Amino acid sequence: MASILPSCRQSTTSLLARSTATTTTTTGPSSWVPRRAAIGSVPLSLARRQRRRCCALGYNRTFASATSLAEDVKQCITREAALSHPDPGTESPSAAIVEEHAPYMVATYARPPPVFVQGEGSWLWDVENRKYLDFTAGIAVTSLGHCEPEFTRLLAEQVSFTPFSPQQQPPSPPVARPFTLWSSEDMLEAKTLVHASNLYYNPWTGALSKLLVETTRASGGMHDASAVFVCNSGSEANEAAIKFARKTGKVLDPTGSKHEIVSFNNAFHGRTMGSLSATHNPKYQKPFSPMIPGFRQGTYNDISAIEGLVTEKTCGVLVEPIQGEGGVVAASHDFLVALAKRCREVGSALIYDEIQCGMARTGTFWAHATLPREAHPDIITTAKALGNGFPIGAVIVNNHVGEKIKVGDHGTTFGGNPLACRLGHYLVTRLSESQLQKDVVAKSALFRAGFQKLQNRFPDLISETRGRGLILGLQLTEDPGAIVKAARERGLLVITAGMNTLRFVPSLLVTEGEIQQGLDILGEAIEVTR
Repeated sequence: MASILPSCRQSTTSLLARSTATTTTTTGPSSWVPRRAAIGSVPLSLARRQRRRCCALGYNRTFASATSLAEDVKQCITREAALSHPDPGTESPSAAIVEEHAPYMVATYARPPPVFVQGEGSWLWDVENRKYLDFTAGIAVTSLGHCEPEFTRLLAEQVSFTPFSPQQQPPSPPVARPFTLWSSEDMLEAKTLVHASNLYYNPWTGALSKLLVETTRASGGMHDASAVFVCNSGSEANEAAIKFARKTGKVLDPTGSKHEIVSFNNAFHGRTMGSLSATHNPKYQKPFSPMIPGFRQGTYNDISAIEGLVTEKTCGVLVEPIQGEGGVVAASHDFLVALAKRCREVGSALIYDEIQCGMARTGTFWAHATLPREAHPDIITTAKALGNGFPIGAVIVNNHVGEKIKVGDHGTTFGGNPLACRLGHYLVTRLSESQLQKDVVAKSALFRAGFQKLQNRFPDLISETRGRGLILGLQLTEDPGAIVKAARERGLLVITAGMNTLRFVPSLLVTEGEIQQGLDILGEAIEVTR
């Protein structure tokens, strides 16, 4: 028992020391402020929180005698002394925030206890001012990292007017009128446009559309890309793609018989009713059945079944080149070539859902860029990394599809707003950089080498590494939940996918040092769960 009591004192002392250290600007991001000021209505000090936790567990700050400590209290003291990031307890500022807000939130997610408030690069800070290495990037969203400086500057500039002299050129694309026409009063009050609806033109929707088409063609992706529809999310992008495929089918066969949409097992295309109908997973579909009619399920990577699956009734085939939510499983080269060939034979639109695997995550701008031209799609859907955290999605089409979509066929209120499109324009520019893509390939090799060492160390647990670039999956032989928790409580954030798969989708700018640090923590997390 003597060894237990010093552990508690050491734990409290170390927490107090950490509290002092972590309220300085050297621990958090450059814009970090002390925790007491940052969280406002929850100003409990770490020392008081630790003392209240100890009291709640049945001992006071003078530490009760050894005989009065229950076994669960001893285990709690020992555990918290060993962990760098124990999940916040019931008396923590995090818990106070959750307790206040959770009753007003529809319970569509089961979240762990930490409450994150700030980020920089590959790192997140919680309300307790603890720093976490993030290998999730908001589920493959923040490809340039959290709060990337230029992204943040553009966001701030768009919503607050930044004066510049008449001799300077306005941002490209140009503003609606020459700067010299602005009066001094305008300079004090004007704000750059954020929203005016799709009833009117703005400089950025067209600029983003043009850049997406040109970048797609130049990158080796869809060679005949011609036009873009901008929306707000991945589900919206897939919903639009389904509608575009249906409209194309109606034009080709006015009888309406060419209306079926084919998608595949273990796919995930979204939660709106059209995209959900293409997501053949009972977990997602059953609560909202019946699904929209006309959706057929195929077996991913089964070439022999394609002919019977894709028929003259098929108007669209929706497929992920790499299934993210389905367990980080890649479509084979031969499967996608055969699928494209069959689509051409029956006049079906081929849709590549690159919402998670696209935008440089595989080391090429589009995951399908390694395929021959004959396997290129008619439609690409994208979102996630296109906004680096700001809501935006897009649908890229060729003329075969685009020429059949007419005014009034589809629309969106917020989609294509100037703010989202300006940010998207910057993201496409950055993510199309050849050096960034080469670095993704190199970083992927580091992850794979680390995964191989872990597989050698835990052969009964790790069976396979899958994926490409920085969308990687580590297949386990058991539920990874305990490992995810153990990693989080040691300062590493990872997520799961499919069946017993750990998924790694970090920022594309993650450093070699951060990769190694994360792999070390992952190894420790696995070790303590054995």
